[in-house]
Amino acid sequence: MAPPQGQMRPGRQLAVLGLIFAILYLLVFFAGASGGWKERLEPRLGLDLIGGTRVTLEAITPDGQDPPAENLEEARNIIESRVNSLGVSEAEVVTEGNRNIVVSLPGQNRDLTEVGAAAELRFRKVLKVTDGGGGVPAPAPTGTPEPSGSAEPAPSGSGEPAPSGSASPSASASAAGQGGMAPAPTASATPSAEATPEPTPAVSAPSVEDAETNEELLAAVRAKLGANSWAAAEQLQAPAQLGQDEVLDSALMPFAQLTGREVGVLPPNFQFNVPTIGCLQLEERLPGSIRDEGQMAVACEGQVKYLLDVAKVLGTDVNDANAVLDQTTSQWVVSLNFTGSGQSKWTNLTREAFNNEGQACEQAALGQDGKCRVAVVLDNDVISSPEIQGVLTGDSQITGQFTSGDANELASNLRFGALPITFEPQEAQAVSATLGSEYLRAGLLAMGIGMALVAIYAFFYYRLLGTVIFLSLILSALLVFGALIVLGRQIGFTLTLAGIAGFIVSLGVAADSFVIYFERLKDEIREGRSPRSAVPRAWTRARRTIISANVITILAAVVLYIVSVGVVKGFAFALGLATILDLVVVFLFRHPIMTMFARTKAFLSPRVSGLGRILEQDDEAEQPVKPGAPRTKEA
Repeated sequence: MAPPQGQMRPGRQLAVLGLIFAILYLLVFFAGASGGWKERLEPRLGLDLIGGTRVTLEAITPDGQDPPAENLEEARNIIESRVNSLGVSEAEVVTEGNRNIVVSLPGQNRDLTEVGAAAELRFRKVLKVTDGGGGVPAPAPTGTPEPSGSAEPAPSGSGEPAPSGSASPSASASAAGQGGMAPAPTASATPSAEATPEPTPAVSAPSVEDAETNEELLAAVRAKLGANSWAAAEQLQAPAQLGQDEVLDSALMPFAQLTGREVGVLPPNFQFNVPTIGCLQLEERLPGSIRDEGQMAVACEGQVKYLLDVAKVLGTDVNDANAVLDQTTSQWVVSLNFTGSGQSKWTNLTREAFNNEGQACEQAALGQDGKCRVAVVLDNDVISSPEIQGVLTGDSQITGQFTSGDANELASNLRFGALPITFEPQEAQAVSATLGSEYLRAGLLAMGIGMALVAIYAFFYYRLLGTVIFLSLILSALLVFGALIVLGRQIGFTLTLAGIAGFIVSLGVAADSFVIYFERLKDEIREGRSPRSAVPRAWTRARRTIISANVITILAAVVLYIVSVGVVKGFAFALGLATILDLVVVFLFRHPIMTMFARTKAFLSPRVSGLGRILEQDDEAEQPVKPGAPRTKEA
């Protein structure tokens, strides 16, 4: 049984709805808002409506084959997490074919090429240094170079000596390279720490352009250089200097013509010892060229070329990474928290570097205090190379000339993990919003036509009750519009064409709830109840059906949002949001306003209420039959 009419206080529900509107639009106009009133009322639009940036990333594999599908999907998820780390920002990250990932980001044009960086972090000792100018005779020596940065331990009571008086727990370094290198030894210097690999010559080497695998490319590069240049490079046991031997200079000059892709397949001792291979070429190597942690590597910091030891601490040993503002230096740094096993590896590495075990680091590579340096290598780049001034047993920091955006991007890449595949940006383009603007107008027109048709049908079929339908749709639209603006600012939700489609579909869901309620009201009147008593009883019986139907729609939207990607997520989110707000309007407006209408004379009028036929039949059934009047029987 419905509660007595006196217990229903529609004013309270309407007051709550008014309070919700007041809070929502205060947030719209003042929470994170900027610009004029018009700008504050603009929702965040998606790539298909306002344009943006799209970049295509192609997977690069050593054998030239397509990467495994599971690795490509894992890479897609990591890239999506990087560009969409704030939640629902409508960044679309999809696979295209068997080796491409396409990233689309709405809004201002941005450089998205870095989202495909492998973000493979390696910690390597700096064994040797030399000039990385490439092809320019070395200047007269001016003294021992001063490597950048230092790494100091946190006071941990480990008993290890620390010459520095600083108690900073971080490994800090400048990102700038050092000039004024010490004179490099000639070809007769002390043998290099690593053996020279002997590549197997190919019988018929393909051209550099046709080479697909690293082996084919190495054979092509060897053929391009010629036997004389290759043999000269093989004989180098340490970095050579130009200008001392004309024959050697002539033999090594062809290396200066190699591209970064070609240099990347050369053995590490070639990359380091050949003076005509400069840092510009090394920086243009394909991503992942030095990803093998078990092999020595060559990388640059500024114009200084480093020979780096095998990697003994990896990015997988990092548990968490966060961008923080160093209160001492007022510079942005990336704080690293290691895993349990990672912390042990990091402590062992800093102990090796601090003690220069086995004299692995040559004199020119040591820091100002005579200690080895550890290079923080991200992909092919040296982020910093701090001198280790003690054994580090706690968390550490990566420092450099970081902006807030750079530090957050680096921390995000490290936090979400390295990509299982190496990618190379193939195509980056700015997407025009001209076509999207036409679609936006078409979508809004379709939504307006849909609302108009629903309103016309409601007024034609339900009359006064159609007013309730029309007002409810208007209130729902205002709630959705305000929510779009607030969510766009807070979690980055953007409106796309798919989202507009979700809102249009929600109109049908809202209309269904009206039909359920009003038809139940007619059934109550047919059973002989007055409109005033029929309203609460119809609400009690229709409420469960309305809630069930809307909950099913919401659950469907949630499932679709979880299992889908790209614009389909936007459709699901919009549908679920509109359905939830429709329930709010049902409970806080539709039911109380119907209760108020039931107390008016207009609602009791058959021609005005929309219940005319039902009320007239009810009145005829209640009229008494006069004595002697003829009776008719229904067929």
